[in-house]
Amino acid sequence: MDQFLDLPYVTPVEDERDRFREFDLYIPRRSGSPDNRPAPPVICFIHGGAWRSEDKADHSNLAQSLATYTGCPVAVPNYRLTPRSPASGEEVLRHPAHAEDVLRFLAFLLAWPGPTNHNGLQFDPSRLFLVGHSCSAHMLAAILLDTPDTPSVTPTPELLQAVKGAIFSEGIYDIDLLLKSFPDYRDWFIANAFGDRPSYADVSVATLPHREGGAHIRYLIIHSKGDTLVDQPQSEAMYGHLVHLDGADTTQGRVVKNWGELEEDHNDILRGKEYVRIVGDFVLAVD
Repeated sequence: MDQFLDLPYVTPVEDERDRFREFDLYIPRRSGSPDNRPAPPVICFIHGGAWRSEDKADHSNLAQSLATYTGCPVAVPNYRLTPRSPASGEEVLRHPAHAEDVLRFLAFLLAWPGPTNHNGLQFDPSRLFLVGHSCSAHMLAAILLDTPDTPSVTPTPELLQAVKGAIFSEGIYDIDLLLKSFPDYRDWFIANAFGDRPSYADVSVATLPHREGGAHIRYLIIHSKGDTLVDQPQSEAMYGHLVHLDGADTTQGRVVKNWGELEEDHNDILRGKEYVRIVGDFVLAVD
């Protein structure tokens, strides 16, 4: 496994490191001659953490497991976070800034020639599989679906076409629905990440239409029976919406769900072999 850590996806200002806009890349070593085999797609895992916590390094083991299982390189970016306890009068980083960073990372990856001191570009960035967990499922959905109120997260047609599949696990999609189940989340992280307001209907991603050129993307919605932090109605809302966008046709396999196999809690699923298998099998089947 070749590892390339702390790669910047934005140009540092005055050579100062911006650790929130870096990514790690894990490339499995391929046996035999690579000349007669197509380069594999890239899996991008975007971490969760309630828009305010976690780091790409927390998911190194998962990334390596996914790379080993699929034979695909796995990239894990950081993005800027909302402060946990902003000071009075402090300018707070809020949505859609997190998703803007993720979009910048994806745009960078699409045009990137690959890491230096490596034997050529041994992956195909024009074939991307995006994995969003918890809050990052919301970020990716805001990028992939049509969000006219936030044009800053609009991908280029080339990037949208490059995305072949999206996997959302334990995702947050409808914040008003989430607050009905977990009202304490407003003060815990929602108000800081989105602003304190009566309704968050305008930032629900479970109502958005396809972007032009985005209807080809295949989706897998994962939810664990043991998740105590995000309840299944979130995944039900998103799955139902995506199926509706697909003309209520579940026979083509463009939108699939897995709500029965995982039993661990919210982040514990990321440490198990079953999550790797479920995500990996989806990638291999679509690719």
